[in-house]
Amino acid sequence: MDRWSGVLKVLLDPNNRNYYRIAASLCFSSTSKSLIDFIPSVNRYGEPKSYAPIGFPASTSTVSLLSSCHEQAKNVISSGQRKPCSTSVSGSQPKTLILGFSKGCTVLNQLVTELGSSEVKSPVNPKHVRQQPGVKELSGDQEQVQIIPRTKESLLNSITEIHYVDVGLNSSGAYITDQNVIGRISKRLVDRAPGIRFLLHGTPRQWCDSKRAWIRDEKDKLYRLPESEAPRSDGKLKVCARFYFADRLPDIQMHFEIIEKMDAG
Repeated sequence: MDRWSGVLKVLLDPNNRNYYRIAASLCFSSTSKSLIDFIPSVNRYGEPKSYAPIGFPASTSTVSLLSSCHEQAKNVISSGQRKPCSTSVSGSQPKTLILGFSKGCTVLNQLVTELGSSEVKSPVNPKHVRQQPGVKELSGDQEQVQIIPRTKESLLNSITEIHYVDVGLNSSGAYITDQNVIGRISKRLVDRAPGIRFLLHGTPRQWCDSKRAWIRDEKDKLYRLPESEAPRSDGKLKVCARFYFADRLPDIQMHFEIIEKMDAG
């Protein structure tokens, strides 16, 4: 498949033994065990026992993974060029859209949980940013606006959209249903954090599965929570749900077709 051309095998950081495969369109772990870097409570089936912000593991690991992937991609590109490729862009600070597909909802939920417990901070000069462990220092020519977040704080503060893409588990926990988490995110928006939009994308494969009815129940609850917080966030917290292939019977094919059909606008 064209989707899997140009896959990189990347270490989370020099002190970590887990490798991750990074494609242009998808990021995923090779084993459920590797999810421990993001969600300490995950079991051997990749299912979370709970989501907690202690230590901010998902945001810390995501920043390290992005940095490692960026460095490796830069080296691959530069190997065919005489001049090293640029690592920065001009303009405003980047906005981050996070997507969780299928079982990837677990990492997404952990990031949302950490987002609810993070402080709202104003953008700072890259010269004054303390880098995450495993993230390389910037040279003078690179001290501009970065194309990827360099710290867990900058990652969390840059999130503007959260996409749940046909997520589901064989246990509960596919969607965040903790009212306290959504309430804290709403408070962040009142404290001048950027607006956030939750987008729930689903198919009959997940939302109409009578054997896993909790998936739809959790989706409906997550849909209601941002709606109830919208007035307190001055309308900066938004949510919408999009149902795909509604005229088809559930099958595994639609679970992957949604990646192509997804309306992210």
